[in-house]
Amino acid sequence: MKIAVQVQIQPSETPSAQKVQYRWDEDTDILSAQLLPRVEGSGMSGSVGLEGSDGSWVILDIAAGRINGVEIAVWPEVRKLSTLATPSSIEDANVVVPARQSQPNIASVEMNSHLYAEADANQKTLHFRLGKPKSARTIRVARDLLLDVDDKSQISGLWLLNVPPAPAPLADEL
Repeated sequence: MKIAVQVQIQPSETPSAQKVQYRWDEDTDILSAQLLPRVEGSGMSGSVGLEGSDGSWVILDIAAGRINGVEIAVWPEVRKLSTLATPSSIEDANVVVPARQSQPNIASVEMNSHLYAEADANQKTLHFRLGKPKSARTIRVARDLLLDVDDKSQISGLWLLNVPPAPAPLADEL
């Protein structure tokens, strides 16, 4: 079943001061990105799983409607590019994942789609895209975390910036 993950974009007077703390798990090749300090709001608490048709997984940790972490649990095939430029227009705004009115106690949502991954030559910039390329606006969630949102307010992509080097065996695969 396909479930679209809709978000609400709220204006922000200041750029996000949240830092992204990356951590590689050498045993499982999981990349975690935690946003610090954690931000509270109102909305869903739980996880949003962005699942690729190849079994890949990107998981968003949501607390009180705000993204507080990202985990790449099962990697899609990563397309290596000599350069990977971030979008030229990036908005500073707050992204809220609202609780579903029909099922407000649901703490986990999965979105099934084709999940594509791209990385620059140094693998410091990673871009995950859901489905076919489409027009989207890019929102800064934290200093080094960007979210692509399409014209239906649905998550269509995710950018991780300034990613530290992967453990040696995984670095060869990326």
